[in-house]
Amino acid sequence: MRGKTSRSTTRGLRATLSAALVVCAVTAVAPTAATAATAAPPGPTAVAMGGLSVGVERISVATDEGYGAASITPDGRSVVFTSLKNGPAQGGNAVYVSDRRAGQTRTEPLAEGWTPAISGDGRQVAANAPRQGMTAERIQQHSLDLGLLPIICGRCNQPSLSGDGRYLAFGSLRSPGLFRDVVVADRNGGFHTIASLGTLAPARPSISGDGRYVAYQDFTFQKEGVYLWDRTTGTTAGPLAGSSTTVSLVQLSDNGGKVVYHSGPDTYVHDIGSGAAQLVPNVQGVAIDPTGRYLLHAPSGTGGPSLVLRDLRTGADETVSDQPATAEADSVSAGGRDVVFQSAADNIVPGDTNGTSDVFVRRFF
Repeated sequence: MRGKTSRSTTRGLRATLSAALVVCAVTAVAPTAATAATAAPPGPTAVAMGGLSVGVERISVATDEGYGAASITPDGRSVVFTSLKNGPAQGGNAVYVSDRRAGQTRTEPLAEGWTPAISGDGRQVAANAPRQGMTAERIQQHSLDLGLLPIICGRCNQPSLSGDGRYLAFGSLRSPGLFRDVVVADRNGGFHTIASLGTLAPARPSISGDGRYVAYQDFTFQKEGVYLWDRTTGTTAGPLAGSSTTVSLVQLSDNGGKVVYHSGPDTYVHDIGSGAAQLVPNVQGVAIDPTGRYLLHAPSGTGGPSLVLRDLRTGADETVSDQPATAEADSVSAGGRDVVFQSAADNIVPGDTNGTSDVFVRRFF
């Protein structure tokens, strides 16, 4: 069974990579999270670190709705997630940010958000939202300091925010032909189209924490693969490809050092500096931590855990969830300390009786 290889060595290495948590005040507008200290994974005794306990924490605790599409900041303090309500009559798909250190949750003033992104400092959130009276999507961005920011885009989606929220990468359908562009908006003014694709397929842009790099995927005939744009040089590298022509992007690490992508049944972790790609066979990569060392993946086959965190240096695995669960990009904090995921299972923490999907965080140390 996965999750038991070289655990003591891995714990020591990972502890040295942990980041300090920064305190900031947030207004509470929703119930605080419930923690299951008894759900800690095997290993050293659970201890409180920075006000947070090792184990599994249920972030969403309301009894009248389900939750999903969650991401976590590099320091593990803030988690953004959406509700799964159906339509404006029920309040829409609200976007929430949980401050785990303060034990408080705030509601973002975004209309019916999907696939939310959060800046590394936890102070800005962007999410897809339908244009008023239309089915086409737009992006809304909200800052705790600046309020709702004007993002002028039609038919745009899939937001990805830099660490300070200055840069927002997204996909946008263009006319004529309604093919897709990959665009970076600068909060200080200006838009930069970094790629014009000959396909309607999602580009899934992923931006580095400093805003220098943007990775995206292209399914245009004879251009299939993953590409990397560099703001500093103004150049684009790629395509990155594995053993199969069916290549799709998972995520760019926050430090801009690693690009994770699928190729056929396997996952590849491409090192930008060396140009080498590490093969992780027979797994579907889900996310990578900000340092590029820890890969969250879904193992192939049945009967084992649904989500596993792998140390790419040692090959050691940690079980994130042995119940059916899913996760998104940007779901692992720095050094692999925290993993946020979604599950409809009712036995992950005590008292989960709402009978629908919830958002959880597993904290390893």
